[in-house]
Amino acid sequence: QVQLVESGGGLVQAGGSLRLSCLGSGRTFSLYIMGWFRQAPGKEREFVAAINWSGTSTYYTDSVKGRFTISRDNAKNTVYLQMNSLKPEDTAVYYCAVDTDNPYFRGSYSYTSSQGNFDSWGQGTQVTVSS
Repeated sequence: QVQLVESGGGLVQAGGSLRLSCLGSGRTFSLYIMGWFRQAPGKEREFVAAINWSGTSTYYTDSVKGRFTISRDNAKNTVYLQMNSLKPEDTAVYYCAVDTDNPYFRGSYSYTSSQGNFDSWGQGTQVTVSS
């Protein structure tokens, strides 16, 4: 059974940094696209970033480009989201997700930004950015 566990969330002042981690178990995660999504209060869940199985392709929503970096350590079954220059509008619950239907798939922005292409999700970690 696939399990994803996020960690690293917390409270930070605007301009600060956080690094989120997502540890996967139950599958060989090195084969699959993994992504980060977020849901702010009163809003729908939205795409943040994704990374292909080898780490050679990454995708970001425009609002985080240049501030967030997604990476992965396949030996540790872990994907990271380094978040710098945080803004109050980044406040949300951040979710990790994996697409286990397409091993060795490079993906694309249109593919990875669609939540329906991810079949397993973590419980989320809260990120709060104060102004």
